Amino acid sequence: MTDKRRPPLMAYENRKFLNERDGRPLRILSEYLEPQSRFDHHDIVDTIVFMGSARFVAREEAERELAAADSDADARLAQTKLETSFYYEAARDLAERLTIWSKELNDEEHRYVVCTGGGPGIMEGANRGASQARGMNIGMAISIPSEQTFNQYITRELVFHFHYFFMRKFWLAYLAKAVIFFPGGFGTLDEMFELLTLLKTGKITKHLPVVLFGREYWREVINFEALVRHGTIDREDLKIFIMTDAVDEAFEFITSELRQATPLEKGPTL
Repeated sequence: MTDKRRPPLMAYENRKFLNERDGRPLRILSEYLEPQSRFDHHDIVDTIVFMGSARFVAREEAERELAAADSDADARLAQTKLETSFYYEAARDLAERLTIWSKELNDEEHRYVVCTGGGPGIMEGANRGASQARGMNIGMAISIPSEQTFNQYITRELVFHFHYFFMRKFWLAYLAKAVIFFPGGFGTLDEMFELLTLLKTGKITKHLPVVLFGREYWREVINFEALVRHGTIDREDLKIFIMTDAVDEAFEFITSELRQATPLEKGPTL
């Protein structure tokens, strides 16, 4: 008599197992190996990372909202969006300029590719700027219920969708050769302080220029001088980053620092 039962599932095809607690190590490993495979395929060895609020919008969108506001409360909110659209446009401009600069290096590999957390706001602005320059760009989105997953300007083959925050943060830091922090909330502050801690403790050994874009915001939100005054950090620690309000200054600082590192520091050295 012929046994017509279906053959048992291969372990790697067993979705029930893969999605349960015992399959967690494999899910974590997948979020390491699958991005690495795609980066290798596209010859991407390092990145310039943009981080910042998902809430900022482009100037044209803010202007439309302000024109359509039909109450004082809506007008105030729209006015705030218009003012903070400066950061979106700055990220867009800076990413475009850095992408044009990186394409002119004529390297066999894709150097200093613009990379973001993949979402709206500053992330969208940076991906949009890189796209305008016709450059490959990366978006490392995270699965959370309250936010659009990824923006439309990311290179299609380089959209990543992470479940684990720590794996996403690993990849954001691992390939980075420069990082620009625009104003942001809990997520941006978390990413910034973790990166500064890794630099301070020597866990990141590569040369990594860091820019805090938006002097007024960063000086109001984080009192670095108070940290020095209370002895919880050293004044020398403030040299880990620079602050600026100007795209020109950020561009000159980053490209100057990267020129000094090329070709000695090629690829990740975290």
